[in-house]
Amino acid sequence: MTPRRKRRTGRIAVGVTALLAAGAAAAATTGIGLPAKSDDPKPSRGTLPPATGTVTRQTLVDTTTKSGKLDYGGTATLNGGKVAGTLTSVAAPGSTVVRGKALYKVDNTPVLLLYGGLPAYRDLAVGTEGPDVRQFEENLAALGYTGFTADTKYTDGTAAAVKKWQKANGLTQTGTVELGRVHYAPGELRVETDKAVLGDAVQPGQAVLTYTGTRRVVSVELEMAYASLAKTGTAVALKLPDGKTAPGKITATATIVDPGKDSGGTPATPTTKLKATVALDDETVVAGLDQASIDVGFTASRHENVLTVPVAALLALAEGGYGVQVVDGAATRLVPVETGMFAGGRVEVSGQGLAEGTVVGMPS
Repeated sequence: MTPRRKRRTGRIAVGVTALLAAGAAAAATTGIGLPAKSDDPKPSRGTLPPATGTVTRQTLVDTTTKSGKLDYGGTATLNGGKVAGTLTSVAAPGSTVVRGKALYKVDNTPVLLLYGGLPAYRDLAVGTEGPDVRQFEENLAALGYTGFTADTKYTDGTAAAVKKWQKANGLTQTGTVELGRVHYAPGELRVETDKAVLGDAVQPGQAVLTYTGTRRVVSVELEMAYASLAKTGTAVALKLPDGKTAPGKITATATIVDPGKDSGGTPATPTTKLKATVALDDETVVAGLDQASIDVGFTASRHENVLTVPVAALLALAEGGYGVQVVDGAATRLVPVETGMFAGGRVEVSGQGLAEGTVVGMPS
């Protein structure tokens, strides 16, 4: 009888050891930071956890971050127009040119910047009618010239004002605006590079300079799967090189084709992407930066006014789902919870008796 009891005791000891080992293994967390299932997740009553956290009520925001580029936006090229001759002056790279000022000079006569979206395509003279006349006259009025109505008709009053404008800019006072004398752009320009040097013979179609807008923007390319996050007018969060954050807003989007790169002799596969342009709410936060890498945070979802706990406070229940260990003085109790959004190391929870300020256990 005695030997038989010893063998039975040995089997029990081995079984207990195996259970302890299994329990230790069950305490490990999963690959996404959630606790693994445990045969007995309930803590002993009165056993305090090694650390605690607090239930908070807050807004959880789930974001997707993409790397963008800070610069002055797209670059355009200014080509020589009908006015040809020797280049005698050109705006310097980095300089800003505003309405009515010279972009460059040919034979010491200026090619002037005006604002508008319609390119100049013909001479303007008395009797000319059309939207290009209105665009020119609106600029003439903005520069302070009077005696005409800014409409679609080029009248004698317009010609008289043009003569005054020509005299002020050192031009022959003809009353006619010759094609190539003005260049239209949406607003003031920042000269990017000079494509011609003083003394060059400027011919129609020859590149004279490149330019950008004067406001710094962030350009970011997204896979089309994220297109719903990047609609015009959407607010985004920008992470600056100094680690600070700043708000911005998407001002434009465009579909582009990324040609891809050849890999090991395999031809590249073109990919359609979305290019979003983001304007900073306050451009002074990037003062001194002409170019930089900027992280752009797009909001995927947002849950307002929800209860949250640290993700590490979740305990996996043997019967399935999750719970939290509520700490009340020297006592603890396990409360099953329903989980919602995960964001920023916290998780949305709801459960019986949970409220803002409730203390919960944090497993070691």
